[in-house]
Amino acid sequence: MANLTEKDIELASRAAEHFTRLYYTAYDGATRVDDVAAFYRPTSSLTWNGNPKQGSEGVKELMLGMPPTKHEVHSFDCHPIFGNQPPSLLVTVSGTVTHGTASTVPSKSVDKQPRVFSQSFMLVPDANAPQTQAGEVAKYYIHADAMRFVG
Repeated sequence: MANLTEKDIELASRAAEHFTRLYYTAYDGATRVDDVAAFYRPTSSLTWNGNPKQGSEGVKELMLGMPPTKHEVHSFDCHPIFGNQPPSLLVTVSGTVTHGTASTVPSKSVDKQPRVFSQSFMLVPDANAPQTQAGEVAKYYIHADAMRFVG
């Protein structure tokens, strides 16, 4: 098995940055139920604050019961995983999220207040995506996702 090169690590970091930007933009968007579900496959697993969901349909179910959100990513890190080329990626993200808007949440609710979150993703290369050129970021889907409020 070959070691990861600096180029592999640089491409993985770019892929993680690209993914993070797209994912949270979709999550906070008006069409988020379908947009976020597209990041997952039927075999993907999600644990949202201790509540397990399965696949893109489980993600849709979760999103339908959730008020609008606004995420602010404070940091993310990416670790390429040996075995595939391009490698799978373990991406960890931390930041704050606000649930609800003035019109959707009662005024005495704890929502509308930013909450600190930590989220970990296992991204796997998408074999169904068009092949990438050398130096281009690979296409990934979410194989596993674990999100937890930490504050």
